Amino acid sequence: MARKQHRHHLALTLTLGMLMPGIASAEGQDNLPLYKMMRSLEFVQDSVAAGDSSAGEMQRFLLATMDERLRNADKSVFEDSRNVDAALIYAMSGGNPETLEYLMSRDLNGNFDNRVADVLRKYLNGKGLLVVNTLADIAREYRDRPIGSYLSLVAGNVMSGKNGKAALQLYDWARLMAPGTIVEESALRRSLALCADAGMVPAGLDYARRYTRRFLHSPYASQFADLFVQLVVDHDSDIKQQDIVDILSFMDPPRQREIYLRMARRAAIAGKADLAALAASRAQAISTTDGDAFGALANFYGGVAGISTPELKSAINDLNQMPAGELNARDRALRDAAKAVAQEILRAPDPASLGQANVSNLPNQQNTEHDAAVTNQSGGQSPGTAGVEQGASANAAPAPEGGRQEAGSSFNAFVTTSRSKLDAIDGLLKQESH
Repeated sequence: MARKQHRHHLALTLTLGMLMPGIASAEGQDNLPLYKMMRSLEFVQDSVAAGDSSAGEMQRFLLATMDERLRNADKSVFEDSRNVDAALIYAMSGGNPETLEYLMSRDLNGNFDNRVADVLRKYLNGKGLLVVNTLADIAREYRDRPIGSYLSLVAGNVMSGKNGKAALQLYDWARLMAPGTIVEESALRRSLALCADAGMVPAGLDYARRYTRRFLHSPYASQFADLFVQLVVDHDSDIKQQDIVDILSFMDPPRQREIYLRMARRAAIAGKADLAALAASRAQAISTTDGDAFGALANFYGGVAGISTPELKSAINDLNQMPAGELNARDRALRDAAKAVAQEILRAPDPASLGQANVSNLPNQQNTEHDAAVTNQSGGQSPGTAGVEQGASANAAPAPEGGRQEAGSSFNAFVTTSRSKLDAIDGLLKQESH
């Protein structure tokens, strides 16, 4: 890892050296071709995706420098198709969308493909669905060009809202054309998101394996972790425990523990006690220098999961052992909701609400069936009502009408109170999940 970072720093130094004339004097900067500046920007962005945090500042500098160069470039510069591609890649790499509009307004010689420029305009303005099919067709047409991987990635982003499987194919093409780059990192992450939402478990696990092997140190890896946890928790019945272990084996212990803790938390909220307990135990088993603090947090999530199991009292103890001051706002809301559920489970029922005093007045099944048969033979009332009425009259004394009303009102009050408490619990969970 140290040698890898050293290579990144060395390459960045060479990139800076190439750009130094441009920084030192406007004349030198103007002499640097646009497509070479774009290559430097791509390299820096790929370094960021590989985990070089020091490249972030250089990325912002190059984007600003590229924007200025594009706006000040002579129109003849774009007679070179490599500079046209550089301008389009800049627009698809987080550049200023107004710069593309400016360049198109000055393109009197037709150096830019109007179809590409038009679909990118709409995409950058949030109207990509209007041209989703055209964008996909253009991406296929430009696959062998430098902008092909970017167009496939953009087309996949738009297509994901319409056709998930078609979007995955576009993302796969983007990865094939630009391996090891920020394009592949983004395509893998977005592919995993589609699989998690659509329940495409085998494909999702494959994308997760590829991501952890190549982009574990990306600044976007935290988003990947959330997507992976979503895939596992939402579709745990289709995933083997060994699959989870194998994918996370590419990570160092602190990262593994972090994902297991996220998994335990989400599984506890989803009511999947077995998965939550498993993830919590895995997190506890990972020993680190600060293992006590994270072990307590894993124990806390295990306690939340245990509320809905026969081990309720042990789960409550686990919740109480975690000081509220050591939890963030979301976990405090989760703890309050779990305790509220536990209190409702342990609360003794009100005998009056169940109407137990009137149980002796209800007919037993044998009398009801016998009375119904007698009534049917005598041509009396319909089978739907006769058994209940005659069974009641055959017993010692019917329940007073006032008693029925009192039991009914008590039961309704019990239901209303319980429902209001459950609504409050749901509210707490909704608040903490955002």
